Amino acid sequence: MIETARLLLRPPEIEDFPRWAEFHLDPETMRFLGGVQAPPQTWRALMAVIGQWAATGEAMFSVIEKDSGLWMGRIGPLHPYGWPGTEVGWSLHPDARGRGYAVEAAVASMDYAVDVLRWTDVIHCIAPENFASARVAGRLGSVNRGPGRLPEPMQDERVDLWGQTADEWRENRRRFEP
Repeated sequence: MIETARLLLRPPEIEDFPRWAEFHLDPETMRFLGGVQAPPQTWRALMAVIGQWAATGEAMFSVIEKDSGLWMGRIGPLHPYGWPGTEVGWSLHPDARGRGYAVEAAVASMDYAVDVLRWTDVIHCIAPENFASARVAGRLGSVNRGPGRLPEPMQDERVDLWGQTADEWRENRRRFEP
């Protein structure tokens, strides 16, 4: 578990499912994540992340708001088979948008990816029209490296690969220190 000023980041649990399902039913949230998904699809997605944690010791974290105990989204390291690199990704429940949670949790996830997983490079796969995610990537110090390609069945999705090296992150990380 990772603790930030306002958040707890931990591996997902079955108890996260109700809010995870709300998240997957929101058209705006799912606009760049493959579209709205019904609860049975969401259940399988949640089980896949839980399984990835069990099998590999890495996957996206559940983001929990400390004050309320509510699940606020999923943010963290992912590197699915065939992926164009080691990614720290983020997506938040509608309740969490506009509150700075994406950057707060992404900073902790970048630290985890570099310091614990020992990744030497971190990317963020972002649809060119996803300006909010591009702003988060920019705040982290990542730069747009240009178009990327996702593996099947997402090979036709347009994404830009934002990223930075571990050494660049160590330098960029300083802007988040008090």
